[in-house]
Amino acid sequence: MDTRTFYDRISTAYDLIADAGERACRDRGLTALNASPGERVLEVGFGTGHALVALSVAVGPTGHVFGVDISSGMLAVARRTVAGAGAAGVALAVDDARSLCFRDAVFDAAFMSFTLELFESIDMPLVLSEIQRVLRPSGRVAVVAMAEASPHTTTTDVYRWLHRHFPHFVDCRPINAIDLLERAGFRTTHTETMSIWGLPVASVIAFRR
Repeated sequence: MDTRTFYDRISTAYDLIADAGERACRDRGLTALNASPGERVLEVGFGTGHALVALSVAVGPTGHVFGVDISSGMLAVARRTVAGAGAAGVALAVDDARSLCFRDAVFDAAFMSFTLELFESIDMPLVLSEIQRVLRPSGRVAVVAMAEASPHTTTTDVYRWLHRHFPHFVDCRPINAIDLLERAGFRTTHTETMSIWGLPVASVIAFRR
């Protein structure tokens, strides 16, 4: 089963499966991003749409929020979330983050929460390169991601084993978001370490150079 099909299938149950655990980390990342009135913000991997609602409130009636996700099932759920919250100025599309449909330098900020680590290692630099392309000069990105632990703990080792053997059920894998961002040409300015299910999570703010 490919990633798109998997998320299409679990889209209506995703909040029951994962949102309670992810919410606090996602919200800390949104706080660090500090979207402001009038800004244009892109969310890559919007899932069920909760961050879209928060971003819409933050940018206000003069701002715009755009979201892309690979799953049409998630798109349907996110549209209901956005409509139910009465969020305005939100536009959504099914799109591949490795080749975004937007012009260069059109966004003030971008947001990714438990998304970058879903890509194959070879594709992560492509995703970050695309985000850098669509950000305006000095634009910023917030990445919330499962983080590599050093040294490894029993919990992280078990999680890695589960990811290797059941990748569609334990889909996120620990990554070094700071290293990936800096290799992609971003300048990291803020890092915060959190945890979910006893596993480390990093919230990173980085600016386009």
